[in-house]
Amino acid sequence: MPFSTLMDQVAPASPPRRLSLFAMLREDIGCVAARDPAANNWLEVVLTYPGIHAIVWHRIANRLWHAKLRFPARFLSWFARLLTNVDIHPAATIGRRFFIDHGAGVVIGETAEIGDDVTLYHGVTLGGTSWSPGKRHPTLEDGVLVGCGAKILGPITVGKGARVGANSVVVDPVPPAMTVVGIPGRLVRAASDRRRVGGRIDLDHHLMPDPVGEAIAELLDRIDFLEMRLAHRDGREPTCEEDTHEPA
Repeated sequence: MPFSTLMDQVAPASPPRRLSLFAMLREDIGCVAARDPAANNWLEVVLTYPGIHAIVWHRIANRLWHAKLRFPARFLSWFARLLTNVDIHPAATIGRRFFIDHGAGVVIGETAEIGDDVTLYHGVTLGGTSWSPGKRHPTLEDGVLVGCGAKILGPITVGKGARVGANSVVVDPVPPAMTVVGIPGRLVRAASDRRRVGGRIDLDHHLMPDPVGEAIAELLDRIDFLEMRLAHRDGREPTCEEDTHEPA
């Protein structure tokens, strides 16, 4: 066995190197082109995107927070909210290539954890549900997409590659690669059922399924079938409104 292979098996793996602040910000800016068709060039993104401004300020405030400079971190976070209308607690953990599209009304709580390649739209809340200290806010794993106005509440986990539909309220864990919609959120679609868009994010949020509407349609079919059965038992012909076929 080669010596290098033997050493790889015996020696513990070294921890991944932490990226510099500049490298993380460069990735945050670079990922916008793949997620926003309105982005024309990097200068426009840097100067006019409040979502980018918010993550720049947060990266700095987060470094101050971990350096035990709590008041400067909170003050910088407040200043960033004043400028961007995005409220991110400086203690929140945010991974690489994070993007907030439109950047208005987003709230990210203190113990929230966000993985790599996550996208949030405007009006998203990652909120807490308890006064108790400790973990109170959600965890979003890598590749999660959260539609506009969605609320994810409590110390739950949204699995890798999951999608949360616009205006949904999620209070239960979401398995990886699933789509959740509604109030409260319901699982409706796996990754295998989604459209493929050449590696980019699927922006067709209007094509979200309607589980409540589908359930009501099934109930109406069943009612029509039962009315038909009752009409035959009573010896009368079904009316024109009564369906004459058994539901699938």
